[in-house]
Amino acid sequence: MYVVFLAGGIASGKSTVSAELVRLGAWRLDLDEVSRSVCSTGSPTTLALADRFGDDVVDPLTGELDRHLLAERAFSSPEGVSSLEAIEMPAIRSELVHALTNSCCAATEPEVCVVEVPLLDRVADLVDLADEVLVISSPLETRRQRACGRGMDVADFDRRVSAQPSDAYLVGHADTVIDNSDGREHLIGRVRSWWRSHVADGWTSPRKVGTEGRRS
Repeated sequence: MYVVFLAGGIASGKSTVSAELVRLGAWRLDLDEVSRSVCSTGSPTTLALADRFGDDVVDPLTGELDRHLLAERAFSSPEGVSSLEAIEMPAIRSELVHALTNSCCAATEPEVCVVEVPLLDRVADLVDLADEVLVISSPLETRRQRACGRGMDVADFDRRVSAQPSDAYLVGHADTVIDNSDGREHLIGRVRSWWRSHVADGWTSPRKVGTEGRRS
């Protein structure tokens, strides 16, 4: 199975691309959902986070993780970030590997799995599981206009952007970049062209043939 890590900033068009890939036959997996799964009520990961960041990051009545409080504490220092990643990432990797190889996936036998990655810089230790990192790129102002057109406050958009990896980081860590600066129709066309190209070459990973930084 060919595994694609799909990344892009807020309002870049990542969801549109993911939906089109599913329509073309890919199996979709959201890394956010994987993260929530490993931090479920009573899980070893949740208990380890409480032990490191304080018992109050877990609701005493429901056992649910208070993600907002956890983020406040974890991201308050480099040491906190390192601790968070040391606890979460092995569990996320294990769960992701399981998801890519479990009976559900085997039953459907998809040729391609697209893994939606919210924050590519947070999952550097997982990138080796992908055959290709596909980044959807769009100018910041274009993305701001799209987000605000959907009802998002400008300040909220800017705050979210500041917490995400930069466009330079995303492009620099991509195997392939698909441009989304000129609307949905053109984006879908580029995605279909990307798909056809891979079908023609038998889903050969760009990492295996040494191709870097391809653009569509």
